[in-house]
Formats: sequence, structure tokens, C-alpha cells
Amino acid sequence: MASYLQRNGYNVGRKKVKSIYEILGLEAVYPKPNISRPNKQHTKYPYLLRDVEIVKCNQVWSTDITYIRLCGGYIYLMAIMDWFSRYVLNWEISISLEADFCIETLKRLLLKTSCEIFNTDQGSQFTCHKFVNLLLQKQIKVSMDGKGRCLDNVFVERLWRSLKYECIYLLSLNTVREAQEEIKKYFEFYNNERPHQSLGYRTPAEVYFSTKG
Repeated sequence: MASYLQRNGYNVGRKKVKSIYEILGLEAVYPKPNISRPNKQHTKYPYLLRDVEIVKCNQVWSTDITYIRLCGGYIYLMAIMDWFSRYVLNWEISISLEADFCIETLKRLLLKTSCEIFNTDQGSQFTCHKFVNLLLQKQIKVSMDGKGRCLDNVFVERLWRSLKYECIYLLSLNTVREAQEEIKKYFEFYNNERPHQSLGYRTPAEVYFSTKG
């Protein structure tokens, strides 16, 4: 933008443009740095999914955290997805990155059903003892992405992209409640109405509830 303005006769630099963007609340649409920070004291588990064929529902679940921009700041969204069907099994938002909202979301889901392998990144929310112990108590194998390897959790990364480009970036969200309502509507659409080419143009719900083990 600074270069564009300079070409049109305006004597401004990058710092000036940056300060104007901040005043106006403008920013480019691009992925933010990884918000899931590791804790060196927590146990890390190996990545178990390399060359593994995913052949059924509830074979592999995975999770991640992303930020959601509000007009006055950020909230954080965590979702758990079934890899085979791409079905969003459970989700929650929080105003902080403390692990509690991730633990409670997993706890709710495990009251209903279970899986064979659970994949996460190495963020402190997912490596903390309370989160990992919920999985181990259910005899679920724990898998963790390699450091800096976002493609190890590619299906959740695609979910975040779909959510943001098809919903969040099209709206002006002012409150946590507004964000929660819009995310709920989008995930209902994503699960029950949005067909996926990789699923033979079926919806995640059609695949999950017709084939889950």
C-alpha cells in the first residue's frame, strides 16, 4: 500500500500506513502465527498417522485452536473433528488460551463416544496432564504433530479456512455471543448441508452417522 500511494504522489512510508491501518482497524487477511504454544515440561507423543489408511469413522479424531477476530479483540475457537467423515464432533470458544475450555470440550465428547487415535499439535493446551489423561483413561492412542508441521493436521486446517472465508470474514462480529451464534450456525451448515467432493459429494453428517463404528 505504501508503494501504491507513493506511485500516486503521496509521500508516506510503511510505518505511516501501518499506523493508519491500526487507527482504522484494518488488517490483511492472512494466517496468523501459531497460537498453540508448547510447554517444555509436558510430555510430547510421536505422530502416529504417517502412512496410516483412514478407513472408518471414530478411527482418528483431531483438534486445533484458531483465533476469531471481533471488532474489539479476539476470542479462541477449539473444535474436534472426525478425520474419516470430516464431521465436527464438538467445539467451544474462550476469551483466553487457558486449557480449561479444551479439557471440558473433550470431556463432553468422551461421555458419548470414543475413538482409536487422537491427534493434536504440541500446544500446551493439548499436552497438559488433564487433557492427555482423559484420552489415556479411555485407552485412546495419543498422536501429536511434528514441530512446525501444520499439514500433519490438514483436515482441521481446512476447516478453519472454510469457516473464516465462508463465514467469519464476511461478518462484523462485535460480541462473544454473536460469534458463538454465527459459528454454531456455520458448523450446523458444514456438518449437515455442505457436500464435500472428497466424500463423494455427501455431507459429513451423512458419512459419520451412516458408517461410524
